[in-house]
Amino acid sequence: MSQELTNLIDGVWQDTTEHVDVLNPVDGSVVGRIGYGGLEHAQAAADAAAAALPAWGGTPARVRADLLHRAAELISARAEEIGLLLAREAGKRLPEAVGEVRFSAEYFRWFAEEVRRPHGAVHPQEAQERRHLTFRRPAGVVASLTPWNFPCSIPARKLAPALAAGCTVVARVSEQAPLAATELVRCLTDAGMPPGTVNLVHGAPAEITGAFLDHPAVRVVSFTGSTPVGRKIMSQASSRVVRPLLELGGNAAFIVFDDADLDAAVTGAMLAKFRNTGQSCIGANRFFVHASVHDDFVARFSAAVDAMSIGDGLASPVPDLAACIDHRRVRAVNGLVEEALDAGAKKVTRDFSLPEGAFCAPSILVDVPDRVGLATEEVFGPAAGIFRFEDEEEVLQRANATEMGLAGYFYTRDQARIWRVGEQLDVGITGINNALPTVAFAPMGGTKQSGLGREGGSLGLEEFEETRYLSIGI
Repeated sequence: MSQELTNLIDGVWQDTTEHVDVLNPVDGSVVGRIGYGGLEHAQAAADAAAAALPAWGGTPARVRADLLHRAAELISARAEEIGLLLAREAGKRLPEAVGEVRFSAEYFRWFAEEVRRPHGAVHPQEAQERRHLTFRRPAGVVASLTPWNFPCSIPARKLAPALAAGCTVVARVSEQAPLAATELVRCLTDAGMPPGTVNLVHGAPAEITGAFLDHPAVRVVSFTGSTPVGRKIMSQASSRVVRPLLELGGNAAFIVFDDADLDAAVTGAMLAKFRNTGQSCIGANRFFVHASVHDDFVARFSAAVDAMSIGDGLASPVPDLAACIDHRRVRAVNGLVEEALDAGAKKVTRDFSLPEGAFCAPSILVDVPDRVGLATEEVFGPAAGIFRFEDEEEVLQRANATEMGLAGYFYTRDQARIWRVGEQLDVGITGINNALPTVAFAPMGGTKQSGLGREGGSLGLEEFEETRYLSIGI
């Protein structure tokens, strides 16, 4: 890939006068460079998307689907190459990085198929001389704003349905991990997407976002990130009545009931907590374990954590835990652990000898006070507290006692409890005896302060469409 031609505007890869180095969090080496755009680039990208909208929105669904299928094939074919780039810029374990790229292709493949299904209805008439029907049309230009933790799959979850629906897109990705996402967009252009249908501008977040949201053609903003930033974007969007699609912060509870399969629960806990070094919006944050199995679960879980290896995600053999995105994230996680220890919590995992770089030791704590950040904040790293509970009613109240509601998990072998707790856990995504619930064909999104709208599945397509109603006299 070109080290400077990283901004895509109206089908042309462009350079800019300012460039920013992208650093490997393991050793600080330069992985690549991006051209940093500004206000004029963002406005030009939105102008191009607006100009391309009528033709793309009017393109038959079959043609759009064929292009998305072609893009999916290119992403899959280049998964090893893009995954290596992703592992280097984000510090990920190589298998996770390649797996993320392959999963990104699934969004394009699934929405290519979904958009060809009928989208509309003919409604029963109440008078012989009238007919009533609804159909769906693209909502308009979409602004896609995405973070660094899953820099390929999260943009794919937005771009695929938006393009399938007939919308055109202006995108900004995180400057901390922009290179693999740029190559994902390059797969779209190489697949034959018409100029202006997808545009990418790197640059200062507030400046680029503001320019996108101020453009009169932008009708939807799709953002994944923190709740405070999401609130600001929603406020900006409201000034022009731009539709907000927001996937925001989480504080997921992981509940282990007394009848759970503890081996399965520990395996799930390791995945839900330590996938992507704990840097996941749906990652398990608070572990609630029934008193009767608490000590057994803690012993098994801490033993599994103690056995983890830590190192460069590109090393062979591949370590169990790789680097965080940067040293600031390491300091934030360590600060939460230290606060909990100062308040009386006890660490049940060993002290790790860490390599140089942005590495953070995995830490599991017990006897954590409910008031500390490890219990109340999104940790976004490889640390967690374990909390003891006595009954179902209590744990539901405690699990739901947060303003966040993105994801939750619980383990039980009681079928009746599966329904009760599944219906009462106040989150948008629930993994039941399953620590990896995300799939392309199911909706993803949260309740309460974790966002608005849904991504993925048929609902994810509808977010980028408007329903039109026709009442016809005959």
